[in-house]
Amino acid sequence: MGRLIEHEATGPRKLDESDIDPEKGDIAVCQCGLSDEYPFCDGSHRQTDGEEEDTTYRYVDDEGMDQRRVVERVVFADGSEETLEPSASE
Repeated sequence: MGRLIEHEATGPRKLDESDIDPEKGDIAVCQCGLSDEYPFCDGSHRQTDGEEEDTTYRYVDDEGMDQRRVVERVVFADGSEETLEPSASE
């Protein structure tokens, strides 16, 4: 499965001892790209439960509610576009 994620940072983040969670004693780095505390995990990956293997999703905040939407096509800045293959379950 794929996700369209908007990133604001363009470089790596070096983790050090000050990044350790005082309650848990560990560092959880976000790998889904949905965390509001990116690059740290805040549990937002739970939204991805139920994603289909061959489907691309876009997660949006719609009036305070997180919504998962299926992406059917992508239009690029040069006007070209790509139609994405639907998953087998559709």
